[in-house]
Amino acid sequence: MSAIEALPDLLIPGKNPADTRVVVAMSGGVDSSVTAALLKDQGYDVVGVTMQLYDHGAAVTRPGSCCAGRDITDARNVADAIGIPHYVLDFEDRFRQSVMDDFADTYLRGETPVPCVRCNETVKFVDLLGKARDLGAAALVTGHYVRRVDAAHGPELHRGADHTRDQSYFMFSMTPAQLDFLHFPLGSMDKDATRRLAHKFNLPVAAKPDSQDICFVPEGSYKDVVEKLRPGALDAGDIVDLDGAVLGRHTGIINFTVGQRRGLGISAPEPLYVIRLEPDSARVVVGPEQALLKDRLVIGDVNWLAGRPTGDIKVRVKLRSTTPSATATVAPLGGDRAQVVLDSPQAAVAPGQACVMYDGERVLGGGWILREDS
Repeated sequence: MSAIEALPDLLIPGKNPADTRVVVAMSGGVDSSVTAALLKDQGYDVVGVTMQLYDHGAAVTRPGSCCAGRDITDARNVADAIGIPHYVLDFEDRFRQSVMDDFADTYLRGETPVPCVRCNETVKFVDLLGKARDLGAAALVTGHYVRRVDAAHGPELHRGADHTRDQSYFMFSMTPAQLDFLHFPLGSMDKDATRRLAHKFNLPVAAKPDSQDICFVPEGSYKDVVEKLRPGALDAGDIVDLDGAVLGRHTGIINFTVGQRRGLGISAPEPLYVIRLEPDSARVVVGPEQALLKDRLVIGDVNWLAGRPTGDIKVRVKLRSTTPSATATVAPLGGDRAQVVLDSPQAAVAPGQACVMYDGERVLGGGWILREDS
């Protein structure tokens, strides 16, 4: 059975399409456009909504971003092509406060941010979801490659069937109530199947490349964004070894992340990696690869999507979106923290990144990796 044939008869189970309004979050890309076309094809009352997240005028000519002015135009053209209403909602202030400012401040704390998670847990699944309810929708539908699995106790969040496209790492912080209102029709598909559907529906974005950059970071230049948001906040400092000996100088800790090897600007007889960042003293501490290995960590702001456990649980965890999962034991601590003990030490455990917990394909929840001095 092909991925296209695996689509359910009804994309919103239990709802009569003709009587069901759905809001589709349309970014102007192929995935959300196919999502809207599938729902329209099944007879749902589809409303397309695109979020304006920052001053897109300056970004119109910049390819590879998800929310530039060109993408708003593409979303509108897709909506016109499939015959659905389309609205652009201005969330610039909210996005600046909840995502961009957090992005800059996280880097200045010597941590590595995940802005897509912050966007999902604030702008998309709070503000946009609220607008969908205001429009009388029965569901907010997105083009994410994750699966909603309806179980006896309620919906569960599962990894996308195509693990190379799975986006569940970025979705761990949603609440059960939000998940109950969300649907993800592409979760059982792969990207090739999505592209084929885009051509089948004659969508004007069928051949559009996937976005690569964080939407508000031109050409991947994090430093430029942080300098613009926090003028004068970048302090030069020392690059030191594990014993504190000065090996060189740097122009700002935002240029580094734990595990980084290239771009240190120093020479040494053996390869050196960034072991930790010390924002108070503006020091970058480097050392051998072995020093990167950690077998335990603490996470904060933990969201238990599958319910808080009463004791230790055995799980698989992802410590970065791009790394394979690892087996671990998670023990809830007081408040919103938990300790993660890894079965095998892992390298480059970076504060500020998310630690997402899985039971097989199901997302149990996750939290933010804390600095050891937190």
